[in-house]
Amino acid sequence: MTDTASPYAAQAHARAMAGTQVEAMPILPASAVSELPHGVSSADMVWAETIAPGGYGAKRLNRGARLQLTDLAGDACASMLIFNAERPIERLNVADTLKVQWNAYLGAGKLVLSDMGRVMFSVLEDGAGTHDAFCGASNQATNAAKYGTGDNWGPHPNARDRFSLGVAKFGLARRDIHPCLNWFKGMKVEDDGSLLPQHGPFAPGRSLILRAEMDVIVVLANCPHVLDARSDYTVTPLRVSAWRGPVTPADDPLRTATPEGLRAFLNVEAEYSR
Repeated sequence: MTDTASPYAAQAHARAMAGTQVEAMPILPASAVSELPHGVSSADMVWAETIAPGGYGAKRLNRGARLQLTDLAGDACASMLIFNAERPIERLNVADTLKVQWNAYLGAGKLVLSDMGRVMFSVLEDGAGTHDAFCGASNQATNAAKYGTGDNWGPHPNARDRFSLGVAKFGLARRDIHPCLNWFKGMKVEDDGSLLPQHGPFAPGRSLILRAEMDVIVVLANCPHVLDARSDYTVTPLRVSAWRGPVTPADDPLRTATPEGLRAFLNVEAEYSR
């Protein structure tokens, strides 16, 4: 048994743990990560973290940064909030993200829009194809009904409460938690309006890469999808990697693909032309 009965023993134990790595943890500095994304220099890494089942992560990313999410074991659910880092009153708008692009399903080539008509992220690559922009996040009541408990500190934490911890790191509160995107867990709408879940489990290692089109705050929760029908609390680790990258050029094919998308990029560029 570890002796931590005195401050000196506790200090010695804590210092002896230096350098210990576990499956789910942030790597500090991010450049020390052992497995770099393909073609990325360690000097450009700004975020390297594995989010545990039921865990959360949060980070500010600069414009041009690339964000890679990886479903390590095939059962992660990356619920995401996004805020304008300079003015967090501007945030992800799921409804506008779908209706402005005339498409209900996110994937490579799609944009993620704010409530002020600006593009926050572009989806550069998508190796999953199962994402959800309809259902939002689980909460304490939904988890308690399904698993018996759902509070933030019990064995079945919910995404909304995990979000509350993430946003607090940036001076935000529960009232700032908006409808989220769920990456890796899909939902299709049938012709009769019913929902067809795509919840897996899937093959391990699926990933997607997003490009930040403005300075953003990203908050992630890795909890079971709110409509996951399984009675067990089933979710697996989520790998998060981010690195510096160039700002989107004027001739970028995602920028010019549609008139609606171009307008969203122009709205961003007008903001940064001050």
